[in-house]
Amino acid sequence: MNVRGFSDYKVLANKAFLSESEALAARLKVSLIEEKDLGAFSEETDFLLRYTEQGLVLENLAAKKVNPVIVNFEVGAANHRRLFGGGKGQLIAKAVGFNKTKSDIHICDCTAGLGGDAFVLASLGASLTLIERHPVVFELLNDGLERARCSDSFEVAEIARRISLQTGNAIEILTAKISCNEKYDVVYLDPMFPERKKSASVKKEMQFFHSLVGNDEDSDQLLELALQAALYRVVVKRPKIAPFLASVKPNTQQLGRSSRYDIYSLKKLPD
Repeated sequence: MNVRGFSDYKVLANKAFLSESEALAARLKVSLIEEKDLGAFSEETDFLLRYTEQGLVLENLAAKKVNPVIVNFEVGAANHRRLFGGGKGQLIAKAVGFNKTKSDIHICDCTAGLGGDAFVLASLGASLTLIERHPVVFELLNDGLERARCSDSFEVAEIARRISLQTGNAIEILTAKISCNEKYDVVYLDPMFPERKKSASVKKEMQFFHSLVGNDEDSDQLLELALQAALYRVVVKRPKIAPFLASVKPNTQQLGRSSRYDIYSLKKLPD
């Protein structure tokens, strides 16, 4: 994985959230700056993290017209998918096997990102273990999940409580899981695909996120381990035109307009 150097990040010392700001800067081992000093850092800082009343926000100072990144499961796309996404008829739901079983499913999402897919799966009743290795993305997602668990919406809070998040390298975590002869029901992968720089369909916010986390260059190895760590199936989300991970052909697929889900079936899901 190629990521931006941490010298590109700063944490703003918001007086209303000073203790949280100090703790975040310490965890990430980056500089904590005052609002009055922000101008002096603008030329050497691309990314600014700040706590607000809405939650932890990541801003791209080098691209003022790009919206800040914040994880909020009660508004926007996440909320729309929960309410109007199609329930268990969604492609992702079919891919992990909701249409094949009535049993509870424990899914490990090895490439959690900002948690959009995980929240959809949890809203359908699955239990989720999320793994995110980029420290800044982990902080954004963890902040969003903590706020969701304290939501005034009972439904949102219950969904968030079905999700556990850990930071670390998924390859190392899966290797440890395999060595203990333990398995997840389903392993879900959505590796970052090389950016389509000339495509007008790539939103500025997605370009921003891509520049933050880089490509997942070890995704082939991750698939090999996922096939050992899953009990019933491995599901890989890919752009529709992308090659198979590790050149391994799936048993079946769920095809969408711009993306697809490659399904590697290992054993029949319980009824």
